[in-house]
Amino acid sequence: MIRLAVATIALISLLSSCALAQGSTPKAQVFGGYSFTYVDNGGLSGLDLDNALRELNSPFSIGSSFNGWNAEGQYNANRWIGIVADVSGRYGKPLTNTRFSTLSGLPDANAYSLLVGPVLTFRGKSKITPFIHAMFGFDRASLSASTITGLSTPVSSSATTYTDTAVALGGGIDYRLFRRLSLRLVQADDLRTYHNLNKFYESVFPGSVFYGIAQHQNNIRVSTGIVVRF
Repeated sequence: MIRLAVATIALISLLSSCALAQGSTPKAQVFGGYSFTYVDNGGLSGLDLDNALRELNSPFSIGSSFNGWNAEGQYNANRWIGIVADVSGRYGKPLTNTRFSTLSGLPDANAYSLLVGPVLTFRGKSKITPFIHAMFGFDRASLSASTITGLSTPVSSSATTYTDTAVALGGGIDYRLFRRLSLRLVQADDLRTYHNLNKFYESVFPGSVFYGIAQHQNNIRVSTGIVVRF
C-alpha cells in the first residue's frame, strides 16, 4: 500500500513537471482521491427488516457509513466556466446487527455513479480556488448474495442490482501546492439518487414485502485528494 502511494505521488509529480504551460487557467485538470458517503436509506429501519423477515428478537440495524473513491476529469472553457465528468464508488454494509445480536454473513453493498455537468470556478491570485457544480447522470447500486446466520432460522439474500438516475449538487475548495499540483481540501456533494428501495429489498429477500421507504435518497458525499492541472 505504501509503495502504491509513493508510485502514485511520483507519477503525479512527473505529469505535473512535464505539462506544457497553458497560462493562468488550465485547459484541463484531473482529480482523484478518497470519498466518504453517508448513505440515506430512505427511512428503512431495523424494525422494518425485523417485520419483513418475521424476526421477533429485533436483530437488525441499519448502516450508513460507506468508504470509497472519487475521480473527475474537467475541461475549462474559460477562467470561470467548465464541464466536469465525475465517477465514484462506495462500499459498505447497509444491514448490520444490533448490540444484542451476533449476526454473520450480512451482505456487502457497493454502488457506482457516473455524472456530468457544468462547474463554476472562482479563480484569483490566491492559492485558494473555490468551485461549485451541478452534475447529472446515473447511480448503480448492488447488494451481494449471502446467507445470514445468527437468527432462529438462517435467511438467504439474493444478489440484486438497480440502476437509476442521480444528481450531485455541491462544490469544494482546492489549495495550490505547485503550479500544476493542488490539494483538494474538501469536496462536498448532496448526491441524490432515485432508487425504489421497496422493490430493491423485496428482490433481495424474495417473499418479503417492504413499503413506505422513500424512493429518493439524499446521500452526503465528502471527498479529498489530488488535482493535476494541464
